[in-house]
Parts: sequence; structure tokens; C-alpha cells
Amino acid sequence: MIIAPITNGIVIDHIEAGKGMQLYHFLGLGDLDCSVAVIKNAGSAKMGKKDIIKIDSVIDIDMDIIAYLDPGVTVNVIRDGKSVKHTNLTPPETITDVIRCRNPRCITSVEQDLKQVFRLTDRETRTYRCIYCESKAEVDKRK
Repeated sequence: MIIAPITNGIVIDHIEAGKGMQLYHFLGLGDLDCSVAVIKNAGSAKMGKKDIIKIDSVIDIDMDIIAYLDPGVTVNVIRDGKSVKHTNLTPPETITDVIRCRNPRCITSVEQDLKQVFRLTDRETRTYRCIYCESKAEVDKRK
């Protein structure tokens, strides 16, 4: 399989194998007018297998979503065929409006306009909790 290199765009690399489509959906990449390639289970000397996403346009992407879902990811900005920015991600301290609190008694269930904010409570296990009710965050795997 040959995926052409991109001249100007973004490469999201070192995605844990099997998480590429989840990132694709959470980032809303299906709504873009440019070419987007999702490469699943690519060989990797470092990881064994990995997923890669190539976006054939320089766009704003939410790094917090990426870092929340898979903090080992690297993001490369490509301009004129060369990498001009390489970013290693770490889990953000807070995430806003990425996931919803599933606690039916949480204030966010009643107040629909209230932002969904989760705070990192355990960096080792990457546990996030709702700032309002302390419920543990769970990623919706169906996205």
C-alpha cells in the first residue's frame, strides 16, 4: 500500500494500534474537505503496530482530545514537504466538552448549557473525574 507524502498538512503518528478511527471521529475529521488517510496496524519498530492519520491540510486540531485518548501520540506539522513542528503530547490537566458525565444526578444532566469539565486526578492511570460530581470519566468507544 502506498500513501503519498503530504506537502502541507498534519501527521498524527504513534497512535496506539486500533485507536486511529476513534481519534478520527472525536476530531471530526470526516467533516473536512481535504484528503484524510487513516493507516491502521502499520509496522513500527518502537510499538510493534501503530495507527497513523495524515491530513492533507494544515488545520487547527484539538490537542487535548488527542492527548486524552492516547497521550503517546506525536503530531507533526508539514509545510513544503518538511516537518516544521513536532509535538509530543502529555495528558492535559483538564478537558472541556470532550466527553459527557454519565452520572444522571450530576448538575450537567440538568443544566444542558453547562460545560462538561473533567480534571486529571491520577496521572499514572490517566483517570479523569467530573469537576462537579467527581464521577470517573469513561470514553464512549462507539465514536
